[in-house]
Amino acid sequence: MDNKRILLVEDNPDDIELVLLAFQSGNIANEIDIVKDGEEALDYLFCKEKYKDRHCDEVPALVLLDLNLPKVSGLEVLKEIRANKKTSLLPVVIFTSSNQEKDITESYKLGANSFIQKPVDYIKFQSAIQQLGLYWLILNKTSNK
Repeated sequence: MDNKRILLVEDNPDDIELVLLAFQSGNIANEIDIVKDGEEALDYLFCKEKYKDRHCDEVPALVLLDLNLPKVSGLEVLKEIRANKKTSLLPVVIFTSSNQEKDITESYKLGANSFIQKPVDYIKFQSAIQQLGLYWLILNKTSNK
């Protein structure tokens, strides 16, 4: 599998661990960078603050974005991603515990590529992550622009 980088934007340590375990058990060996709030996600993507030395031309292949984040909300992160020419086409999957219609609608209005509610059951959680990885990292084709 092509080793495309994933950016996981998640503040819950348990969910981070579950995502990492699910990718591992699904033999998805992509590198995963983890940031724990919306501000850090923006710093990572736009090479600011502690990420100022990161190679900014290296855009992740996929962003898994929680909505309920400290400092800057997931919706605001999504808005900033879509507003920047460098990241405007970056695949962003909202992966959140929310099932509120307003969150779903607003996510798609702001340009989310997909909205997935985190399953509570571990087996379903694992399956969702593995299917997500298969689709977005192997099957889906993205623009190089």
